Amino acid sequence: MDSAHRQIVLKRLKSIEGHVRGIERMVEADEYCIDVLRQTHAVQKALDRVNTLIMKEHLDSCVTSAMLGSDATKRQQMISEIVDVFEMSNKV
Repeated sequence: MDSAHRQIVLKRLKSIEGHVRGIERMVEADEYCIDVLRQTHAVQKALDRVNTLIMKEHLDSCVTSAMLGSDATKRQQMISEIVDVFEMSNKV
């Protein structure tokens, strides 16, 4: 991951971290459950956006290099890793 992309991802993760702390305070304050659920849903969506950024960078760099390269084992490894990530996301 290049430095600029890394900084974007880190900025989003720090924002999510702050949001999670806010949710923690909501739970400690015994706030209305639906309000807490709305906030946890927002965090899940924010994490989905981070995952999309990371996957796009991976496809643009690592996967593209492997697909254009001559190492068939590396190409298969990249494909397997992506399939594994999709399977993992469907298990939730």
